[in-house]
Amino acid sequence: MKILVTGAAGFIGSKLMFMLARRGDEVVGIDNINDYYDPRLKYGRLRECGITCAATEMEWGVPYQSMLLPRCRFIRMAIDDKESLDALFQRERFDKVMNFAAQAGVRYSITNPYAYLQSNLVGFLNILEACRNFGVRHLIYASSSSVYGMNEKVPYSEDDKVVSPVSLYAASKKSNELMAHAYSKLYGFATSGLRYFTVYGPWGRPDMSPMLFARAISKGKPIKVFNHGDMIRDFTYIDDIVEGTMAVIDHQPVAEQCEHGVPYKVYNIGCSHPVKLMDFISEIEQACGREAEKEFLPMQPGDVYQTNADTTKLETECGYKPHWTLHEGIAMFMEWYQSEKNPLR
Repeated sequence: MKILVTGAAGFIGSKLMFMLARRGDEVVGIDNINDYYDPRLKYGRLRECGITCAATEMEWGVPYQSMLLPRCRFIRMAIDDKESLDALFQRERFDKVMNFAAQAGVRYSITNPYAYLQSNLVGFLNILEACRNFGVRHLIYASSSSVYGMNEKVPYSEDDKVVSPVSLYAASKKSNELMAHAYSKLYGFATSGLRYFTVYGPWGRPDMSPMLFARAISKGKPIKVFNHGDMIRDFTYIDDIVEGTMAVIDHQPVAEQCEHGVPYKVYNIGCSHPVKLMDFISEIEQACGREAEKEFLPMQPGDVYQTNADTTKLETECGYKPHWTLHEGIAMFMEWYQSEKNPLR
């Protein structure tokens, strides 16, 4: 298959691009490489995929061939650039598209709301239109566990109503699901949304708690513990996330087997074994070999008390089964964090 991966310099996107190309798919990755967080991390992920062009030399719109993966190319491009995106789709004729490109971050959406409209709504509309106009059979896209918002029933199920988001980021992701359903109904191509729960592992985002905690603890600085430590998260190791995503890519919805005859699916993808925040911190402390100095703070705007995934649907329909324990995953993360591969250590 020929697959487009957007957000290919991101945490999940870069690992997925590598794994798809390694198994033999022809993969084109695109990313605008913005400075929402330190771009050195993004270029480091690309180097892991064999994209070795120096940051100062990477031009917009120019394909870069992987030196490790013969069937992998990368192009610096933004999904809100409709003209360039359409030209790419027309030239490449993708079979499937995996869309990770989006403005990330729940808290960032509180102070920078317009960034989310441009990328998460306008950009996603450009992806839908390109899929419609250029014969893409299956669009898979990143949604988020944040769509569950103020839901109190746990574990979260795809059948639950999601009408109470607590951040603009969450609202934009629910909007993506609604837009995808409309396009599947109107134009007949398949769409699959993935509600990712808290992902961690090597090359993770520096604004997420694992990296924040590891950096602070390693340097003997205090960590911020929100809601006074009384939070629960469905932490999921990156390799399990990528394995599950590939299973969904390979499992295209069929209209006759979907509700109302619309080839549309939404799946939770998490570990389904939620962990108390203080236990997660304890694992990082053990891996660092030192206890953290903790600054206990109230709940932050846009945060939720717990995330807890019911992954039965993904397991039943796509054969998904997470393998990594928290202890194993934290050990792998900390090994990377303390190594020379980490450009931010």
